[in-house]
Amino acid sequence: MSRRYDCVDKAGRAEGVAAAKTAVGNGDLVVIPTDTVYGIGCDAFVHAAVNDLLEAKGRGRDMPVPVLVGTVKAANALVESLGMYGQDLMDAFWPGPLTLILRANRSLSWDLGDTKGTVAVRMPLHQIALDLLKETGPMAVSSANRSGMPPATTVEQAEEQLGDSVSVYLDGGPCDENVPSTIVDLTTAVPRVLRKGAIPIEKIRPVVGYLATED
Repeated sequence: MSRRYDCVDKAGRAEGVAAAKTAVGNGDLVVIPTDTVYGIGCDAFVHAAVNDLLEAKGRGRDMPVPVLVGTVKAANALVESLGMYGQDLMDAFWPGPLTLILRANRSLSWDLGDTKGTVAVRMPLHQIALDLLKETGPMAVSSANRSGMPPATTVEQAEEQLGDSVSVYLDGGPCDENVPSTIVDLTTAVPRVLRKGAIPIEKIRPVVGYLATED
């Protein structure tokens, strides 16, 4: 049976984050608000939990799960290198709606899907998400919706789509922005925008210089 916690007030938030921490530690799925849309997440290092996440969404391994972190230090531990631009982009836009594709640390024991040795990592600008991430460490988090359906911007929408596959729902109210994060691939010689999103390309170019796009 799923549990929903009203995290708008301080007391409810503390109770909800504690319950979500326990659920993540048990290998269960949780739904959390972020600065973009609601996300469904689990411990990034529990293979069975990541498989459950993909199954709950109806999504294949060919679409690997991104990772959310609560600190820049945690992101550094997940990757081989930040390259020429990773640190500058984190300094400019984290926490916030910028996802960076980087080479994953090869010593880590995880399975996020068919990543081809990379990881998509982001530090969200949402206090509830950050509170939980600082308790759990890195979490595999994807948008809280069934594959092919619109991303959930309220906890009710997430619960309607995902139901009892999720152990804990954290209700932070409606998401302020229904815009996904911008995704920049830093694994190639020239940084490349893979998805246009909440951070305009015009704001990223001054940080990295030339920026390739899919257009």
